[in-house]
Amino acid sequence: MKILAMTALAALMATMASALAADEPVKIGFITTLTTPAASIGNDMVDAVNLAVEHVGGTIGGKPINVLFEDDGLKPELGRQKAEKLLKQDDVDVVAGFIWSNVLMAARKSVVDSGKFLISTNAGPSELAGKLCSPNFFSMRGQNDMVPIALGKIMNERDVKKLYVMAPNYAAGKDMAAGVQSSFKGQVVGQDMTKWGDDPQLDFSAEFAKVAASGADALFAFYPGRAAIFARQFEQSGLAKKVKLYSVFTIDQIALPKLQEARIDSVLGTATADYWSPDIDTPANERFVADFQAKYGRVPSNYAAAAYDLIPYLKAAVEQAGGDISKTDAVRAALVKANYESVRGRYQLARNHFPVDNYRSLVVSPDAKGNWSLKSDGLEMKALTDPYVDACSNPE
Repeated sequence: MKILAMTALAALMATMASALAADEPVKIGFITTLTTPAASIGNDMVDAVNLAVEHVGGTIGGKPINVLFEDDGLKPELGRQKAEKLLKQDDVDVVAGFIWSNVLMAARKSVVDSGKFLISTNAGPSELAGKLCSPNFFSMRGQNDMVPIALGKIMNERDVKKLYVMAPNYAAGKDMAAGVQSSFKGQVVGQDMTKWGDDPQLDFSAEFAKVAASGADALFAFYPGRAAIFARQFEQSGLAKKVKLYSVFTIDQIALPKLQEARIDSVLGTATADYWSPDIDTPANERFVADFQAKYGRVPSNYAAAAYDLIPYLKAAVEQAGGDISKTDAVRAALVKANYESVRGRYQLARNHFPVDNYRSLVVSPDAKGNWSLKSDGLEMKALTDPYVDACSNPE
């Protein structure tokens, strides 16, 4: 009788443990910037993630989704600390997010060494596409060089002959500058890498004077979170009458309402490129854009689009792997296949786990309601792969 009682107790405890495990949520730690002037980007990402959780029914593999948002304060060391807090204190299954490459690089080792998945929704430093690629690291969008590489190709198609390059002096800025120069076939007549970090350079008058004197017919610029400052000074400099502005992650859907309100008309007709825009006509994107606008009263940004995709991507992978996120090998294999309904449409991953994307030429122009927006002009660069993939020897 005693043996039978112990057997029954063991069976009951196993059943209870199984029931408790079934109720445990899938925990996603999401690191972004929720303070400083760059909080507008982070808030766009948070709103997109919350909308995606709602759209997928709030579950992954039958378990509730619990997203824990953390603020990196635009500081690499704080980002690392938040990643370690999510791993050790919150025991998350996935660490995701990251606007800034230097923050992602600071947090990378802690996450990779933990054996958990690390999924960037924006930052794409060249090291993680090449020599520091990892089986458990995945990106929702192309490596940092890819948008400027695409834009360089677009400038070639637009017959740009002379180009001036401006970007902040940090990891992503260097990648952006290198990317555009690798694909642009004309002459680069000048380059300025300006101060970044806690005390970033905010006066570009000296650089704009150099652009004007250079004979450039186009200016390439990368200034994330600084669109209002950059665009106003660009207009005041008179450069808009002399050079065509091609920017990346600067004149975007987050900045445009404020630029329109401030009547900085020089941004109209400026160009960029991206794998995503609000007018992509996939069913997933149409639902995303319409519901985001209805819920939050604004058009989503490219940051929001990639953050939104994180949730259906992870849900599809876990459920294709049998519904258990702890089965790392099976989930990894499903993540590699990227078999889900992305806002961009179906795509493939390169062996370094960065997307092989199509990049569209986008121009700032009024939409049907008169609101300034990014709209495709019909030119598209197909299936671009980043230049660092050959240096990646780790992922499967």
